[in-house]
Amino acid sequence: MISDDARPPERLRHAASWLISQASAQSHRLVADGFAAAGARGYHYRLLATLEEYGPASQADLGRRAAIDRSDVVAALNEMAAKKLVERAPDPADRRRNIITLTPAGRRHLRELDDVLAGIQDALLAPLSPPERVQLTELLTRVTDHHAKTRP
Repeated sequence: MISDDARPPERLRHAASWLISQASAQSHRLVADGFAAAGARGYHYRLLATLEEYGPASQADLGRRAAIDRSDVVAALNEMAAKKLVERAPDPADRRRNIITLTPAGRRHLRELDDVLAGIQDALLAPLSPPERVQLTELLTRVTDHHAKTRP
């Protein structure tokens, strides 16, 4: 329970934008700590999941699909390549571009991170019942999908 001296003003306690921001900050802390304990970062998970779902891709395409800035993609891929989780190879169609491929070790690491993420979801959503968790996820999906479609 929040002490009275740490309680935000009433108008904030009922503002969806503020509540989402607070939940996001807590989620970010849980994800950062959970993935760090597994020797990874959120960017690693996003890139590995994108590679598994969509297959080999250029660095630029990976960044777009995973919604990660190009410079951050390069740094994360360097870290993952050093751990043999991904492989870089010149694109036969355009030698100036690299194609990134998920390795078997990367697939195994992704499975480990899936388990970490499941634990994070449980911790974040602990106050909610299973049906409430589904409902919250569906509502947040509707909000984010709507804004993704209306973004210029």
